[in-house]
Amino acid sequence: MKKQKDIHAEYMVKAINLAKRSVAKGGGPFGAVIVKDGVIVAQGSNCVTLNNDPTAHAEVITIRKACKKLQTFDLSGCEIYTSCEPCPMCLSAIYWAHIDKIYYGCTKDDAKDIGFDDSFIYDQIDLKPEKRSIPAANILRDQALGAFRLWDSKEDKTEY
Repeated sequence: MKKQKDIHAEYMVKAINLAKRSVAKGGGPFGAVIVKDGVIVAQGSNCVTLNNDPTAHAEVITIRKACKKLQTFDLSGCEIYTSCEPCPMCLSAIYWAHIDKIYYGCTKDDAKDIGFDDSFIYDQIDLKPEKRSIPAANILRDQALGAFRLWDSKEDKTEY
């Protein structure tokens, strides 16, 4: 029987190999694997440039595949192995998906060293919306709250 540490290394090697294959195909150097109960549920790699989709990060692609395969938006009981520490978008997606644990290879500083610097985004999150480099303006709030009221009073809503 394999040791737990060996299993984690095995899944991480798969994520790293996905990242390497992505580079060879013209994608970004990122790969991810989602595991549930010791079985790989989904795997993916960065497709931002290949799909002209800025949200097509390895973790997001892999979360989408896992949700589709498991027929759920809740990935509780799953773990993600990603070749690099998740960016702010991917980290948020991992939290929204309720993934239990993150294992990562490279750090965000390693990513920064090759041109993938997310520190600007982290800094922007702390600013008031109107002070961000892409300013945000709050408009028609009273009308927009109508959808929230409908949701709040809905008896048969699916919470997430």
